[in-house]
Amino acid sequence: MGLVPMEEHSISHQPENHSGHDMNHVMMPLHEMSWWGKFKMSMTMSMGMEHTGLAGQEMAMLMERDIRNKFFFALFFTFFVLIFSMAEVNLPMTKNTLLLILTTPVFFYSGWIFLYSSYQALRRKALNMAVLIAVGITAAYGFSIVLSFMGSEESFYEAAAMLITFVLFGHWMEMKSRRGTNDALRALLDLVPPQARVLREGKETLVPTSEVNVGEMLILKPGDKVPVDGIVSEGESAIDESLVTGESLPVTKKSGDTVVGGSINQNGSLSFRATKVGSETALAQIMKLVEMAQNSKAPGQRIADRFAAYLVVLAVGGGLLTFGVWYFVLGETLLVALTFAISAIVIACPDALGLATPTVVAVGTGLGAKHNILIKDATTLESVSKITAIALDKTGTLTEGRPKVTEIIVANGFTEDELLAFAASVEARSSHPLAKAVLEAAEQRKLALPERVENFLSLSGHGIEASVDGRSVFIGARKYLTLRHIVLGELDQEAMSLETEGKTLMFVGIDGKAAGAIAVADPIKKTAIEAIEGMKRLNIAVALISGDNQKTAEAIGRKLGIDRIFAEVMPEDKARYVESLQKEGRFVAMVGDGVNDAPALAQSDIGIAIGAGTDVAIETAKVVLMKSDPADILRAIRLSKATVRKMKQNLFWASIYNVLAIPVAAGVLYPAYGIYLRPEAAALLMSLSSIIVAVNAVSLKRAEKELITI
Repeated sequence: MGLVPMEEHSISHQPENHSGHDMNHVMMPLHEMSWWGKFKMSMTMSMGMEHTGLAGQEMAMLMERDIRNKFFFALFFTFFVLIFSMAEVNLPMTKNTLLLILTTPVFFYSGWIFLYSSYQALRRKALNMAVLIAVGITAAYGFSIVLSFMGSEESFYEAAAMLITFVLFGHWMEMKSRRGTNDALRALLDLVPPQARVLREGKETLVPTSEVNVGEMLILKPGDKVPVDGIVSEGESAIDESLVTGESLPVTKKSGDTVVGGSINQNGSLSFRATKVGSETALAQIMKLVEMAQNSKAPGQRIADRFAAYLVVLAVGGGLLTFGVWYFVLGETLLVALTFAISAIVIACPDALGLATPTVVAVGTGLGAKHNILIKDATTLESVSKITAIALDKTGTLTEGRPKVTEIIVANGFTEDELLAFAASVEARSSHPLAKAVLEAAEQRKLALPERVENFLSLSGHGIEASVDGRSVFIGARKYLTLRHIVLGELDQEAMSLETEGKTLMFVGIDGKAAGAIAVADPIKKTAIEAIEGMKRLNIAVALISGDNQKTAEAIGRKLGIDRIFAEVMPEDKARYVESLQKEGRFVAMVGDGVNDAPALAQSDIGIAIGAGTDVAIETAKVVLMKSDPADILRAIRLSKATVRKMKQNLFWASIYNVLAIPVAAGVLYPAYGIYLRPEAAALLMSLSSIIVAVNAVSLKRAEKELITI
């Protein structure tokens, strides 16, 4: 959580389902654990080591509560340490004895987390920020005890207490900044109802959602929340999926359609079969994606972590050098030499460096999740800002993906109804988006479709064919019919005029003759044009990849303001076109929603999947847009740029601060100007640096309106 730079680790940050379904095998509930068990879990979490049995969300809550309690405990005692260190009091003991009594609980209770973490790091032969903090507080506390036994009236107890208090405060602030996102994630979990209506032995039974099994039949009544993912078996209803997918309008569900756990049934009754439960549901996967992103490391943080290891050596070496110069070379007293040495070590603690990017990543990914933009890891969050070219799939990405038949042109004596009936009977066996448009057109005309369809064959990206009532029917692009030796003749000229309007033509051949063509138009999404204009303003080259013929693709490109068109692209060739953009030296993002987009998504530098698309596309992509809104592409880029800007600001401040502060603390200004820092002042300044970094990260939230408004 920022106490130490988290090494690459294997924590499973899967959420615990409030409905009671075990998403991460919680062996023992938090409230049932002993204080020692909680302490060990807290230590484990702080080290970024693998843990078993406690869900990530509960662990985060435990960590924040633990840090908060340690901070207030330290604050209470530190207040009296400061009072008694500055005031003269008449007590039956020396001032240093009193300060020792007050500081010891702070050191061993509140500071133990740093001591334990540094011990574990040193066991692994690693140097990190926890080591440096432990060195700082141990030096201040240990040398104070030595001075106390020597009878000196001076000590550094207040420095040790203040350093522990301020560092804990900085990390508590970091955790609070993360908690807004965690609360949002928990709100998602609350969407899952605690109980589900399950059909068992022919009876409707209320059971805990955690006990629903894959394959069981469930009942939904008006107003019910959907407990798990499934496929509708019977009934029809409107389902509100806005809290899961971001789509504002209710979606009508009927037999064969999927329902998503966490959505709300509105007005009808449904029965559906459970297909995914627990950690396999879409809602749980969203949670997992966000948590993985928040707990991953950005490339900038890995550099900071390596720098921190060198800074440990620099700080300790600098402290020893400072002591040696002041005591042995310049001949100052032991107290003066110790003061400068401890100040140098304390102010060198790179706590701000440890907070520089994790806090920004937490805020950035949280903002994205809030607006249905899921970014899989911190590296992706940083890399999206580097995009210089975007390749956009057309259907379902820039268009609604719900095409409609606009015109039917016929040839060789065929009628429109006859042509449409033959086409619909074949398309009924196809899963292509255009097939649905043909079937809907046939349904609107109430056509009786031929029933005997045999030898169905689909050639991806080309067309389909079958035998319908003994007649050979071919449907596809003009290339496909030409391959089947079907002459289009005058039909081709009529089709070209429709293609210039941006419509897609499906040519139909029956028994070796051109029977006609069906023109289909897929409406462009409302935000597509504005999104593309925004990308251009960011100097991002935009390309359209489409399976449509050149004229149709160019017509759509003109409407969208896209100059670079890759038309008549076969699904298996999309990755090759993405590669061609990369060979131009561009950092390329591919945006798509289908199975055939998966290779291109994998080939691209950043794969962006439209959330309404297939599981394969979402699995392959690094960014998932849950709302299927093209404007979210631009939002993701803006968010990434703003996040990277904050990361750079934080890393610059944390690095420059350490470089400039260490010499001042070591006393370089003291001989000429009499300026020096007491260790407690060094602790205060070091912690102020951490607080500035955390506040700067949280300020990213203020840019939310600017990021989201298109």
